[in-house]
Amino acid sequence: MKKRPALSLKQILFACTFLAAFAGITLFLFLYHRDEKLFANITSQIFATDMKSSTLNMHYSLAHPSDFGIYDYEVLLPGYSAEAQLSGLAATENILSLLADIDQNRLSEQDAYTYQLLTRSLENSLQRNRYAYYEEPLAPSSGMQSQLPILLAEYAFRTKQDVEDYLALLDQTDEYFASLLMFEQEKAAAGLLMPASSLRKVIEQCDTIVSKEELASGNHFLQSTFQERLQPLINNGTITREKAAAYTSENERLLTTVMQPAYESLADGLFVLEDTSIPLTGLGAKPHGIEYYQYLLISETGSYRSIPDIQTLLTTRFQEEYQAIRTIATQHPEILELYSSVKSENFPYQEADVMLADLQRRMQGEFPAFPDSSSPAPGHGAELASTSLPAVSVKSVSPSLEQYCSPAFYLTAPIDDTDNNVIYINQKNSPTGLELYTTLAHEGYPGHLYQTVYSNRSFLQNRENNVRQLLWYGGYLEGWALYVEFRSFDYAADLMREHGHETQALCAEIEKHNRSLQLCLYSLLDIMIHYENASYSEVANVLENFGITNSASATAIYTYIAEEPCNYLKYYLGYLEILELQKLARKEWDTNYTDYAFHSFYLDCGPSDFTSLTERLQHTDAP
Repeated sequence: MKKRPALSLKQILFACTFLAAFAGITLFLFLYHRDEKLFANITSQIFATDMKSSTLNMHYSLAHPSDFGIYDYEVLLPGYSAEAQLSGLAATENILSLLADIDQNRLSEQDAYTYQLLTRSLENSLQRNRYAYYEEPLAPSSGMQSQLPILLAEYAFRTKQDVEDYLALLDQTDEYFASLLMFEQEKAAAGLLMPASSLRKVIEQCDTIVSKEELASGNHFLQSTFQERLQPLINNGTITREKAAAYTSENERLLTTVMQPAYESLADGLFVLEDTSIPLTGLGAKPHGIEYYQYLLISETGSYRSIPDIQTLLTTRFQEEYQAIRTIATQHPEILELYSSVKSENFPYQEADVMLADLQRRMQGEFPAFPDSSSPAPGHGAELASTSLPAVSVKSVSPSLEQYCSPAFYLTAPIDDTDNNVIYINQKNSPTGLELYTTLAHEGYPGHLYQTVYSNRSFLQNRENNVRQLLWYGGYLEGWALYVEFRSFDYAADLMREHGHETQALCAEIEKHNRSLQLCLYSLLDIMIHYENASYSEVANVLENFGITNSASATAIYTYIAEEPCNYLKYYLGYLEILELQKLARKEWDTNYTDYAFHSFYLDCGPSDFTSLTERLQHTDAP
């Protein structure tokens, strides 16, 4: 047998070094994958738990839950309870503790960004939720008493199970509204009940949104839309006509014996709570209102700027918009006399579908194509592929909801079903011409519909972590919609010039700056009311300086801002943050900057807070 030669000291040292290095690499890889797997497990649990906790939210987020690993679930319309509130705080603290054990540097670039977004969002939510009684789920302009019927009316019936889930949700509306009444009772005990004037608006909504008279006539929109949604299931053989009749009968029963009495009980309970001694004030007048407002501002806008910095940003923009109006008025003095009467006259298009088609055409080359297999390859100048364009229906808000709904809104499509979309127009003010055109830009193309479909398709294509679907960033979403709305004023001016309407085109330019000026002013007032505790008289004086001398108008402005803190800032500060991000992109990318590249970056990042977007842009080359 041949004897193996002895190893030299050099060979032994090399072997030891190699083994140590190999062990180090193995440990590194173990730790690296350990962090990735741990993060995947944590976020998977968060996503599944959140989806199962609210069937309504899950249905609007996922068309096919089983594709996302959700097979069995209990139909739930979760209401409020003090125990659930405390449990939620504890859960948030536990999640943050688990995330702290993960080394962000050992995650993939994609997961590291999600980790950053999730951590920042949870940390702010934890602070905000310590002031639970400052929340207002029954706000007169955006409360669940008016939002729930719309969500139920648009609850898509894709399968038989969807119909049965819907009816189960309807059967829980009494418990749901009872829990909200209990929350209002606890708010009252804590000295944080809304004033009687606001309560009366909510009570009136409860009395009219689902009334006995309208249900008895069979004309309520929750009756008509139910049958409209059943019809495709009958047509494709999913359910029989007999089964559809049984479902319709059950819907009638639940509307009359559960939902309508639930509204009636809520109205009665709120009436008992009315306290005329409670004044209408902003958060700044409440014991910890300023602290809550700062966390709410972050949640609603995604901006981490200090409030003095935000005020500076707003004031600077206000001066710029004011100067822009003065410049146009100086160069074209005749416009001011004609402005109010001609800005929407002779608008070339009147139909919503024609306007949407024009907007899609004009956005070509400035905005990227949808991330879809049928779209052209990404690159400068890529166009929206007509074969990948989702269908969009423009509907009118039910007359019974016109008084309580915003002028227009887009119902967000599920991440896995972006082919059908709905935009609602409130006909209360009968928007036409320029107003309708820019509204459709805000809600449709290149606004909410376009951004939502783009994000959803991009997330699926890039296999983004599902937990990102739970992170909501109002400033990112509404800021974008306002950003492109202002761009659509330029489109409208171009359109009118193409049809020989130079005067109307100039009016559109003034209207763009005037709208921006108005939203900027209201955003400054939001800070005055909720952070500086400005009184009605102080706000009225500010408005008077800008020509709003009608007391009814001043009261309406003050009331809306006091009842809906951060709402204007969600739009306008989000818009200004996008402009600041755009400035940074121009500086960082220099000659490589294009609007197309910036829009691609913004959309590809997906909904985010602006601090994270800024940090990411600083490490990103022009797309």
